[in-house]
Amino acid sequence: MTRRVVGIIGGMGPEATILLQQRVLTRVRAEDDSDHLPLLIDMNPQVPSRIAHLIDQDGPSPGPVLADMARRLAAAGATALGMPCNTAHHYADEIAAAVSIPFLNMVDLSVAQAATRLQAGDGIGFLASPAVHTAGVFDEALAKAGLRAIWPSDPAAMLRAIRTIKAAGPAPEARQTVVGAAEELAAAGASLLFVACSEFSLIAHHLPETLPIIDTVDVLSHAIQTHTLAQEVPL
Repeated sequence: MTRRVVGIIGGMGPEATILLQQRVLTRVRAEDDSDHLPLLIDMNPQVPSRIAHLIDQDGPSPGPVLADMARRLAAAGATALGMPCNTAHHYADEIAAAVSIPFLNMVDLSVAQAATRLQAGDGIGFLASPAVHTAGVFDEALAKAGLRAIWPSDPAAMLRAIRTIKAAGPAPEARQTVVGAAEELAAAGASLLFVACSEFSLIAHHLPETLPIIDTVDVLSHAIQTHTLAQEVPL
């Protein structure tokens, strides 16, 4: 028998992928290295820009590259896949079609978690890339759950904050933008906030506690733990 292992389609961005690994690490009460959860990580910062493809409509689709990464991870022994990039979930169908192992879809998983805490018709405030909104990444899952999205009024500011974090880390100006957006969403009637950009997950601890918060990276880390520990698989 061998332990299950999740393959991570990473590099979008690199720091967010490392953050996911840290979140998985903290889920385990370990006394020795062997107590921790195994991961296979394909850290590929050269995945074509999701923002360029979805917002600017300029540049190649990331889908084929993400599908190739999925196949590599499956061939290396992954028993499921995860991807800590919300925007890249626009290409989830291509990823899932490329392999025969499960894809732990953090969009669907996050909405499912929210649905257990909200009533039909409630609004979720999104701290996310404008590309997530433009591409309708969460639309289908929200519609099935009977929930609605509330978006910040200044998508350009959100995009600038993402680019700042990618270039310089969680800088004060980026934190100010995201905190301001969270306050705006609360005032607009959101019942819950989604941290739905893995760059914003790096600064989620700065958010005001006026509303419940679901960080999609946390949801994915829990799904990784659940899959890995569910049952060993035969060699």
